[in-house]
Amino acid sequence: MKEVKIIRTMQQGNEMQQEASNRKLPLLVLVGPTAVGKTALSIELAKRYNAEIISGDSMQVYRGMDIGTAKIKEEEREGIVHHLIDICNPEESFSAADFQAKAKALIADIHSRGKLPFVVGGTGLYIESLCYEFRFVDHGSDDKFRAEMEKYAAQHGNEALHLKLSQVDAEAAARLHPNDTRRIIRALEVQHLTGKPYSEHQSGQERGQEKESPYNLVILGLTRDRAKLYERIEQRIDLMLEEGLVDEVRALLARELPMHAVPRQALGYKEIIAYLQGEISYERAVELLKRDTRRFAKRQLSWFRHMQGLHFVDMDQNFEEILQSIHAIIAGKFQDHLEYSTNQSFK
Repeated sequence: MKEVKIIRTMQQGNEMQQEASNRKLPLLVLVGPTAVGKTALSIELAKRYNAEIISGDSMQVYRGMDIGTAKIKEEEREGIVHHLIDICNPEESFSAADFQAKAKALIADIHSRGKLPFVVGGTGLYIESLCYEFRFVDHGSDDKFRAEMEKYAAQHGNEALHLKLSQVDAEAAARLHPNDTRRIIRALEVQHLTGKPYSEHQSGQERGQEKESPYNLVILGLTRDRAKLYERIEQRIDLMLEEGLVDEVRALLARELPMHAVPRQALGYKEIIAYLQGEISYERAVELLKRDTRRFAKRQLSWFRHMQGLHFVDMDQNFEEILQSIHAIIAGKFQDHLEYSTNQSFK
């Protein structure tokens, strides 16, 4: 009798947990490294699941940064609504906290119209902060201090600025590349404003801790054979250059962007800026761009491997096999909220 009671209690607990999950808004998420194939797959899934896409890419929010961010073209969207693309000027800042607030509002709005909210992108912090509701604190800003740090970096170099951070916050310095001056300056700014290390403010969001999502959540993580992924990255960069990446960067420089502006630090832009300013040759700029993009993809993969609740999908499969494996993952999660598109239902 005791065994029967225990089994019944466990079943009741599972049913209550499932009921609580069903009360949450559904959220489909697709993550993966650059060039893995997120765009084409996301369009197909959005059509089959009656979804609207929320971009989870930290660079695609900026106007005028189209080629270098592999921003989806209007004709490629096939009528699927996309959000959080082209909403900021390159001179403006846009943070993970900004993304979280805007995406949360969009999820509620999309659901209220009977559609499935679908986040697609490669910026791990942005997406994880949304999926597990990280808490962000506004520490304010000090434009004068920021300008002083930009001047210091220009005079003494990025390495010297990075050393300055390591002297007051070794943990934050260890996480940031010396060339990531925008985030280094922000870490120094927070320490300057609060008197506490930037890393200390982040301690409440330690990755790897078990977290509960406010959503009925499915996260798909795309992978490919590493050699094939790197080949796709090189092909993408060659295509970007053919489509006019250098002219796009030249147009951004003509805006006289401040030193802390995103394009000056962004992958695909800083390398071309160095070429246009005569610091390196064109060939060297392309070599660095390909090398740094491969390294970036490796860091993305590392981040996603540590994300909680992620279902990996092998993109080296046949496309129909990929779709079927994704449907097997999603099946049963969202039926209480919406039906699959009638003309593209899975068999």
